[in-house]
Amino acid sequence: MSVLLWVSGTAAGTALAAGAALAAARRRLVVVTVGGPSMEPTYVSGDRVLVLRRRSVRRGDVVVLAGPHDPPAGGLATTRWFVKRVAALPGDPVPERVRPAVPDPLVPPGKVVVLGDGARSADSRQWGYFPLDGVLGVAVRRLSRREG
Repeated sequence: MSVLLWVSGTAAGTALAAGAALAAARRRLVVVTVGGPSMEPTYVSGDRVLVLRRRSVRRGDVVVLAGPHDPPAGGLATTRWFVKRVAALPGDPVPERVRPAVPDPLVPPGKVVVLGDGARSADSRQWGYFPLDGVLGVAVRRLSRREG
């Protein structure tokens, strides 16, 4: 009888640990669907991308972030998210192609310059800086590519 209790106890403990791990992963990871051509060829419209939630970013990271004038509005579903590549961080020189859109020679604190990989991207060249506190996270990998 004690062996049966130990087996059922370990099964329950394993299930509880697995459930806790899944809950933690869901808080740290989110899947977003790319809309539009701004990140082609890296990501195309319809691609599903796994995103690690974090605010610390590096130059070159592909990030998911709220619009430059639209702070995150209450939740994932109610915010318009953008997928862009980080081009400059606070204190970095503003990239030449972004200078017409911003007044400063250096990226100010709390801001980031982002660019799309695609030629038809609307990004910091049009909108200027994006707020760092609007970053949802960093793209980890593409989960699926839209066919056709």
